[in-house]
Amino acid sequence: MQKTWKKEQGYFAISIIKLSIRLPDTPEGRVVRYQLTKSGTSVGANYREANRARSRADFRNKIKICESEASECQYWLEIIIKTGWLKPEEMKHEYEESGELLAIFTSIGYNLNKKMN
Repeated sequence: MQKTWKKEQGYFAISIIKLSIRLPDTPEGRVVRYQLTKSGTSVGANYREANRARSRADFRNKIKICESEASECQYWLEIIIKTGWLKPEEMKHEYEESGELLAIFTSIGYNLNKKMN
């Protein structure tokens, strides 16, 4: 699984940036744009840092950050759908991808916890 993620590293962040550009230029839209972009681009950046971890514990902590950021990104995507700013089919790929990343990082974190305990 990690090879697939590495191969497409950065793709998710770019996709999130392109989606966020389409949000309304209102005070509320700018807040959601900022939060979505921040969490969506953070996933890949933290995964890159995890691969440079100094210890297993450091790797686990960085993977947990990836998990948290993927979850937050999915939250903001749900907010966008619920506000009606974009239609679900317009952001289906990003929503599914955030769910897959969340599942991957949750699984990695779970397996690391099992090995460390």
